[in-house]
Amino acid sequence: MDFRSASIVLFCLIVFTCAEPVKYVDCGSSVGKVSMVDVTPCPHLPCQLRKGQSYSVNVTFNSDVESKTSKAVVHGVIAGVPIPFPIPIADGCKSGIECPIQKQTSYHYVNELPVKSEYPSIKLVVEWELRDDTNNDLFCIKFPVQIVS
Repeated sequence: MDFRSASIVLFCLIVFTCAEPVKYVDCGSSVGKVSMVDVTPCPHLPCQLRKGQSYSVNVTFNSDVESKTSKAVVHGVIAGVPIPFPIPIADGCKSGIECPIQKQTSYHYVNELPVKSEYPSIKLVVEWELRDDTNNDLFCIKFPVQIVS
Protein backbone atom coordinates (compact mmCIF):
# COMPACT_ATOMS: atom_id res chain seq x y z
CA MET A 1 0.00 0.00 0.00
CA ASP A 2 1.49 3.33 -1.01
CA PHE A 3 1.44 6.49 1.12
CA ARG A 4 -1.49 8.03 -0.74
CA SER A 5 -3.72 4.95 -0.27
CA ALA A 6 -2.75 4.69 3.39
CA SER A 7 -3.61 8.38 3.89
CA ILE A 8 -7.05 7.91 2.33
CA VAL A 9 -7.77 4.85 4.49
CA LEU A 10 -6.63 6.71 7.63
CA PHE A 11 -8.79 9.74 6.75
CA CYS A 12 -11.86 7.50 6.24
CA LEU A 13 -11.28 5.79 9.57
CA ILE A 14 -11.05 9.15 11.35
CA VAL A 15 -14.23 10.43 9.67
CA PHE A 16 -16.19 7.28 10.51
CA THR A 17 -14.94 7.37 14.11
CA CYS A 18 -16.06 10.99 14.55
CA ALA A 19 -19.33 10.53 12.67
CA GLU A 20 -20.85 7.67 14.63
CA PRO A 21 -24.65 7.93 14.69
CA VAL A 22 -26.07 9.15 17.98
CA LYS A 23 -28.55 7.02 19.89
CA TYR A 24 -31.71 9.06 20.26
CA VAL A 25 -35.26 8.73 21.52
CA ASP A 26 -38.14 9.64 19.23
CA CYS A 27 -40.31 12.05 21.23
CA GLY A 28 -43.29 12.31 18.92
CA SER A 29 -42.43 12.42 15.22
CA SER A 30 -46.08 12.56 14.18
CA VAL A 31 -45.75 13.26 10.43
CA GLY A 32 -42.28 11.89 9.70
CA LYS A 33 -39.86 9.09 10.56
CA VAL A 34 -36.23 9.56 11.62
CA SER A 35 -33.70 7.12 10.18
CA MET A 36 -30.44 8.58 11.55
CA VAL A 37 -29.10 11.26 13.89
CA ASP A 38 -25.48 12.42 13.89
CA VAL A 39 -23.92 15.05 16.15
CA THR A 40 -20.39 16.07 15.18
CA PRO A 41 -18.18 15.75 17.06
CA CYS A 42 -19.75 13.27 19.47
CA PRO A 43 -17.81 10.01 19.67
CA HIS A 44 -19.86 8.72 22.64
CA LEU A 45 -22.89 9.52 24.78
CA PRO A 46 -23.59 11.74 26.50
CA CYS A 47 -22.19 14.14 23.89
CA GLN A 48 -19.59 16.36 25.54
CA LEU A 49 -20.41 19.91 24.46
CA ARG A 50 -17.65 22.40 25.20
CA LYS A 51 -18.61 25.93 26.12
CA GLY A 52 -17.87 28.43 23.37
CA GLN A 53 -18.01 25.81 20.59
CA SER A 54 -20.60 24.83 18.02
CA TYR A 55 -21.73 21.34 17.02
CA SER A 56 -23.28 20.04 13.83
CA VAL A 57 -26.62 18.23 14.19
CA ASN A 58 -27.64 16.12 11.18
CA VAL A 59 -30.99 14.33 11.04
CA THR A 60 -32.06 12.10 8.18
CA PHE A 61 -35.83 11.65 8.06
CA ASN A 62 -38.71 10.79 5.75
CA SER A 63 -41.74 13.06 5.54
CA ASP A 64 -45.26 11.61 5.55
CA VAL A 65 -46.77 14.97 4.52
CA GLU A 66 -46.28 17.92 2.21
CA SER A 67 -45.30 21.19 3.83
CA LYS A 68 -44.40 24.59 2.42
CA THR A 69 -42.32 25.49 5.48
CA SER A 70 -40.47 23.92 8.40
CA LYS A 71 -39.32 25.41 11.69
CA ALA A 72 -36.90 24.02 14.27
CA VAL A 73 -37.68 24.29 17.98
CA VAL A 74 -34.93 23.24 20.39
CA HIS A 75 -35.06 22.84 24.18
CA GLY A 76 -32.63 21.76 26.84
CA VAL A 77 -34.56 19.56 29.26
CA ILE A 78 -33.25 19.88 32.82
CA ALA A 79 -35.00 17.89 35.57
CA GLY A 80 -37.98 17.44 33.25
CA VAL A 81 -38.31 21.18 32.56
CA PRO A 82 -37.87 22.27 28.90
CA ILE A 83 -35.80 25.45 28.54
CA PRO A 84 -35.58 27.15 25.11
CA PHE A 85 -32.20 26.57 23.45
CA PRO A 86 -31.67 29.19 20.72
CA ILE A 87 -30.15 28.07 17.42
CA PRO A 88 -28.83 30.38 14.67
CA ILE A 89 -31.21 29.21 11.92
CA ALA A 90 -34.70 28.09 12.95
CA ASP A 91 -35.94 27.92 9.34
CA GLY A 92 -35.60 24.27 8.30
CA CYS A 93 -35.81 25.32 4.64
CA LYS A 94 -32.44 27.03 5.13
CA SER A 95 -30.93 24.01 6.89
CA GLY A 96 -30.32 21.51 4.11
CA ILE A 97 -33.97 20.93 3.25
CA GLU A 98 -35.35 22.00 -0.10
CA CYS A 99 -38.85 23.35 0.40
CA PRO A 100 -41.64 22.71 -0.25
CA ILE A 101 -41.29 19.38 1.55
CA GLN A 102 -42.72 16.49 -0.43
CA LYS A 103 -44.60 13.47 0.92
CA GLN A 104 -42.68 10.15 1.03
CA THR A 105 -39.32 11.86 0.47
CA SER A 106 -36.09 11.53 2.45
CA TYR A 107 -34.40 14.69 3.76
CA HIS A 108 -31.08 15.53 5.41
CA TYR A 109 -31.58 18.32 7.93
CA VAL A 110 -28.34 20.03 9.06
CA ASN A 111 -28.00 22.75 11.69
CA GLU A 112 -25.61 24.10 14.29
CA LEU A 113 -25.94 23.78 18.06
CA PRO A 114 -23.93 26.64 19.60
CA VAL A 115 -22.90 26.25 23.25
CA LYS A 116 -22.54 29.65 24.87
CA SER A 117 -19.71 30.28 27.33
CA GLU A 118 -22.18 31.42 29.99
CA TYR A 119 -24.06 28.09 30.04
CA PRO A 120 -23.60 26.12 33.27
CA SER A 121 -21.65 22.87 33.28
CA ILE A 122 -24.51 20.38 33.51
CA LYS A 123 -25.97 17.15 32.14
CA LEU A 124 -29.23 17.58 30.25
CA VAL A 125 -31.28 16.22 27.37
CA VAL A 126 -31.55 18.09 24.07
CA GLU A 127 -35.04 17.95 22.54
CA TRP A 128 -35.01 18.93 18.86
CA GLU A 129 -38.22 19.29 16.86
CA LEU A 130 -38.74 20.19 13.23
CA ARG A 131 -42.33 21.32 12.69
CA ASP A 132 -44.30 21.49 9.45
CA ASP A 133 -46.57 24.33 8.37
CA THR A 134 -49.43 23.00 10.54
CA ASN A 135 -47.14 22.80 13.62
CA ASN A 136 -46.91 18.98 13.59
CA ASP A 137 -43.53 17.32 14.18
CA LEU A 138 -41.74 16.15 11.05
CA PHE A 139 -39.35 14.83 13.66
CA CYS A 140 -38.85 15.09 17.40
CA ILE A 141 -35.69 13.61 18.89
CA LYS A 142 -34.03 13.60 22.30
CA PHE A 143 -30.39 12.85 23.05
CA PRO A 144 -28.25 13.27 26.19
CA VAL A 145 -25.47 15.86 26.42
CA GLN A 146 -23.11 17.20 29.03
CA ILE A 147 -21.96 20.81 28.86
CA VAL A 148 -18.33 21.06 29.91
CA SER A 149 -15.73 23.84 30.28
